[in-house]
Amino acid sequence: MNLVYADEQGNVFDHPDYIALGRSGDMIVELMEEELIPLPRGATLVGLPHTRPVFMDPDTGDMKMLSGNYQAVGALLPQGFTRLALPSYVKTDKNEKFPLFGYTSVVWKDGGFYVAAEQSDDPYKWDPLNCDRGEVRRQVELLTSRYPENRLYKHLSHCALGYECLTSSNTFLQRWEGGVPVSYSCNAGCFGCISEQPDDSGFVAPQTRMNFKPTVDEIVEVMLEHLKTPESIISFGQGCEGEPSTQAKIIVEAMKIVRSQTKQGYININTNAGLTDFMRAIVDAGLDLMRVSTISAIDEHYNAYYKPRAYTLANVEKSLKYATDKGVYTSINYLIFPGVTDREEEIEAMIGFAKRTGLKLIQMRNLNIDPESYLQLIPPAKGEIYGMKQMLEIFREELPDVVIGSYTHLPPAAARK
Repeated sequence: MNLVYADEQGNVFDHPDYIALGRSGDMIVELMEEELIPLPRGATLVGLPHTRPVFMDPDTGDMKMLSGNYQAVGALLPQGFTRLALPSYVKTDKNEKFPLFGYTSVVWKDGGFYVAAEQSDDPYKWDPLNCDRGEVRRQVELLTSRYPENRLYKHLSHCALGYECLTSSNTFLQRWEGGVPVSYSCNAGCFGCISEQPDDSGFVAPQTRMNFKPTVDEIVEVMLEHLKTPESIISFGQGCEGEPSTQAKIIVEAMKIVRSQTKQGYININTNAGLTDFMRAIVDAGLDLMRVSTISAIDEHYNAYYKPRAYTLANVEKSLKYATDKGVYTSINYLIFPGVTDREEEIEAMIGFAKRTGLKLIQMRNLNIDPESYLQLIPPAKGEIYGMKQMLEIFREELPDVVIGSYTHLPPAAARK
């Protein structure tokens, strides 16, 4: 497992004499052979600015920092792959923050790049190479001309063409899971939010949040265009908006109109689920799928990251339990980070949370964050750190009826309401 590093011009090298390492939280760790897989299709290698790579000297077993003007290298994984270790590095300027991506340890082995990761889902539907950009442009022109007054289609066209967002692209391609954003406000102040950052955060939001409130008619038009096949999914709660349940009134009205005209497809919401009364109303209006974003089932950790406004983790649990009891296929969008998510207390808390709420699916999502900033924000570890691979094995053993994946799954046909 050879060290991979880069020069300041972005040229990538491997060092035949130095052993590559990984990182778990703030600890440099050795990588095990069983933790490595070939670099997946669609992954990207990136240099980590203001860093020096850390490696192991095979002669002494000592961990050392690479000298010279070189920087550490990480891999950005495609969806469907769960990272098991961070890159090994030391920052040369602790005031510098990484852009909001999920960085994974990468090594050179057997003539190719390998990463510390595990495939946790089928990546086909979320592989950018399976999205025809020319067809997206044609469909954008078609639907924006068909609905020239619909501001949602105009907004989504920027997401699809500018950001090449796959969910908004699906909305125009009228396939799989498409998005219908509805909210410009939020009831949380997430650290590292991808659509809105305070001026003093030190982060740059990679997306622009929507700045208008859509009408019920605009929402209905998008939903009816998308829900034309039995397996189509239309989702409230996108990266370009705030918390969708803050607009529960128009969501409920739109859902009722849509379901009066078609029973096709599935209606999903991606939510923090903190507004329990609003979530109940949305569930009662005919919701099929619910994906709740969380980073922890421990209050102190959850609150440090989400900075919830007028709700608690207990509200989130109540919303999930209510939805499950009403027959909604419930899941969590679990923001995971090596050295944190695999802590003993985090694992125990999440297993209890999943059992109490009746979760059907845990979607493992690599947390896009600057590691040092995140580790300074959250409480320190209290128990043993098991490692990400063992954590996944524990979840599969302790939660045999819960699917471990990376993105939205359809419920079994027999479970359809």
